[in-house]
Amino acid sequence: MTPDFTFIFLLFFGLTVAVRLWLKLRHIRFVATHRNAVPADFAERIALPAHQKAADYTVDRSKTAIVGTLIEAVLLLAFTLGGGLAALHDFWSLRLDDLSYGLAMIFSVMVISGLIDLPLSLYSQFVIEERHGFNRMTLGLFVTDLLKQTLLGIAIGAPVITAVLWLMGAMGQYWWLYVWLFWSGFNLLIMFVYPTWIAPLFNKFSPLEDGEMKSRIEALLTRCGFRSSGLFVMDGSKRSSHGNAYFTGFGNTKRIVFFDTLLSRLEPPEVEAVLAHELGHFRKKHVVKRMVLMFAGSLAFLWLLGQLIDAPWFYTGLGVPAQSTALALILFFLVMPVFTFPLSPLMSNLSRRHEFEADAYAAQHAAASDLIRALVKLYQDNASTLTPDPLHSLFHDSHPPAAQRIAHLQIQEKPA
Repeated sequence: MTPDFTFIFLLFFGLTVAVRLWLKLRHIRFVATHRNAVPADFAERIALPAHQKAADYTVDRSKTAIVGTLIEAVLLLAFTLGGGLAALHDFWSLRLDDLSYGLAMIFSVMVISGLIDLPLSLYSQFVIEERHGFNRMTLGLFVTDLLKQTLLGIAIGAPVITAVLWLMGAMGQYWWLYVWLFWSGFNLLIMFVYPTWIAPLFNKFSPLEDGEMKSRIEALLTRCGFRSSGLFVMDGSKRSSHGNAYFTGFGNTKRIVFFDTLLSRLEPPEVEAVLAHELGHFRKKHVVKRMVLMFAGSLAFLWLLGQLIDAPWFYTGLGVPAQSTALALILFFLVMPVFTFPLSPLMSNLSRRHEFEADAYAAQHAAASDLIRALVKLYQDNASTLTPDPLHSLFHDSHPPAAQRIAHLQIQEKPA
């Protein structure tokens, strides 16, 4: 091993794991401390039992996340300094040619990681979600989903990974640029095909029925100048009672999807306000901005990998005595989260700014009071805590805390 890089890795690793655990423990204590009093801004809207349910749900999920963090940490050490990747390299390199070896290495890491994560996923779904009344998934459906995801991962992942490994080996010094172009094109392709080819493998999508709700939504779309390939209702209730709505697709394949659980809970004006918020993301070009940021980030990371791929200290410093394109790719994506974790507040802050902007857009094209009522119902139905720890929220929350979000909307309410 290279002592200097090994020390740097272990330093960042230890700090990242410690901060993640500390933030979760802070969050648990903060939520538990405020469990027995509904915040004043919500006292007339949410009953104490609902607030306490959200606190208990948040605490249980946070405890599960702590276990997940510890499992991730042990697995990362096992793959790197523990010799796991070195053992896999010794096994596959003697049996396969370069491309087949690379594919086998990457899928081996994915399978081992997935099997280790499986018990915690089962516990989260069938214990935590069940305990708090959200789970509607059967074990049979869980297994069916897992099989579909596995087969889809093989069908799509195998040729994509093979292409990436070939480009890394065949394109010389600037391989990272060719990989980036290929990867960007692949992601754009997935955005086109996902709504019509992939999503229906897991859920049923039915056209939104005619009625007041559809009429209001179509009028909103006309006012906002938005065109989509359709309004659809997804049978989210077969897996969970959580509600949501989202845009999917790109270009002519854009579609608007509502969970059936959301439509069953919200009134037509509230659904209209929620959709206006989602349209705000589109009109403010948040999707495009995030795509540009993602593509720029992937280019920077691939360039960095291009500088590390031929550096012996990068491999030996992480406990791997051999060098290969597959090992470089695996090591890079295993350890990068350790070094990029300090950037989490920046990304969360950007996301929260986008949420405020989308809320402001919604208040211009629908009633802010309707969006407030919809959000309060969603907070209650999804058992979202109204009292997150501020520092934990700074690192982890893509949406503003409930109190801040409602306060911003109240300022924008139009007088009657």
